[in-house]
Amino acid sequence: MLEYTEKIREIARKLLQDKTVDVFVGYRKGTVPMMNHPVLIREPDQADLLHWDSFCALNLCNYLTRRKEKIGIVANGCNSRNIVNHIIENQIARDQLYIVGLPCTGMIDHRAAARAVKHREITDVEEKGDRFTVKGDGFEETFDKNKFLQHNCATCTHHNPVIHDDMIADAVAEPEDVAVYADVEKLEQMTPDKKWGFFTRMFSRCLRCYACRNACPLCYCPTCFVDESRPQWVGKSTDPTDTMTFHFLRAYHCAGRCTDCGACERVCPVGIRMRQFTKKLNKDALEIFSWEPGLDLDTRPPLDVYRPDDYNEFIR
Repeated sequence: MLEYTEKIREIARKLLQDKTVDVFVGYRKGTVPMMNHPVLIREPDQADLLHWDSFCALNLCNYLTRRKEKIGIVANGCNSRNIVNHIIENQIARDQLYIVGLPCTGMIDHRAAARAVKHREITDVEEKGDRFTVKGDGFEETFDKNKFLQHNCATCTHHNPVIHDDMIADAVAEPEDVAVYADVEKLEQMTPDKKWGFFTRMFSRCLRCYACRNACPLCYCPTCFVDESRPQWVGKSTDPTDTMTFHFLRAYHCAGRCTDCGACERVCPVGIRMRQFTKKLNKDALEIFSWEPGLDLDTRPPLDVYRPDDYNEFIR
């Protein structure tokens, strides 16, 4: 990871020195272990702020929407696919971007690491190869990274950037025979009543803080539907009906667009696995339209176009 960090800093410093870009978007090490966060730098001497490890999980594409300047950006598989979405949806132009691609082997679930040490305070984390060590007052434990991946990373099949202008390392092998939708298929087998009970229990903990929406690179509307007052589409309280309506509608806004980057779940303060909704829609898009979002700049998403042979069994 140190090698990746040094290469990112080197490239960003040169891009800013040569005026190739006006701003570079990457990650910096967080003040709290396992909580790295996005950073925008504009001066070459700020390049040393940049950092990369297995806790750089927030999606950087939130910082691309409707910008006019030239932007350098770090992009793994998730970020690059959302960059494609942003270009297709006219939020940014391809020639505005200098994409620094890097292969990704997954992000570590900070909640799983905390559980593994019985929620004792972690003061330092070190990565070495496929293992990581967490340290705190009176303890030090080492774990296998692959056993602590975020849920979305454990089933990811796009570890490498789909578009880039530079690559800091060779592409990694993409996994095969991954049961990407095993959790969705399990839910599909439930009766309607059991499904409703499952999702009701899941969202009963929701605080309506909107962290999931704010972290999502697809939620860039100037005014979100939950903030509309004329008319008011959904109530602002934690009433179960209002809460479920918010999550249903937000998921449908992501239909055919979600790249399963996992940012929504990572930032949820109560650990709700709301990806169950968007994964179901992704599965339907794949099965009905042979579509995976963010892989192709030249093809319009299925909900953007009409074809005479489109699936229409829902029409009676």
